[in-house]
Amino acid sequence: MMRAWILPTLLLVCGSLVTAALVVRGSPAATALLLLFVLLAGLHSPLAFPRSVGAVEAQRRSDVDGRPVVYWRAGCKYCLRLRVRLGRSARQLHWVDIWRDPMGAATVRAANGGDETVPTVVVAGRPHVNPDPEWLRGQLTASR
Repeated sequence: MMRAWILPTLLLVCGSLVTAALVVRGSPAATALLLLFVLLAGLHSPLAFPRSVGAVEAQRRSDVDGRPVVYWRAGCKYCLRLRVRLGRSARQLHWVDIWRDPMGAATVRAANGGDETVPTVVVAGRPHVNPDPEWLRGQLTASR
């Protein structure tokens, strides 16, 4: 659980240190830079993603409603890209954080030859590694 917060915490600490140095020098850019670091920390934190569920629960929900399951981890730029490009559609998917759920990590390793490559999206029982967001959005409309 703590691994997911390492990068956002480092971004906040580094941003605070750089901002403090700029404030001491009297630079007017200090506030803008701090806001940038806070934004980056938020985007790389678990808060930027829909609430994760366990792999077993996600699979059960997917079996019921036919929606894809997305396996992800905090700090992954490809997961963030997928989340941002999906926009509001991301809330319709079932998200599993592999750093919080060992069963989810095992599922990803089984689908990727032992690697924890994310995002791995399971649609109708078939895994897809780092799929195109538009393709995934199309899978959502097909599952309705």
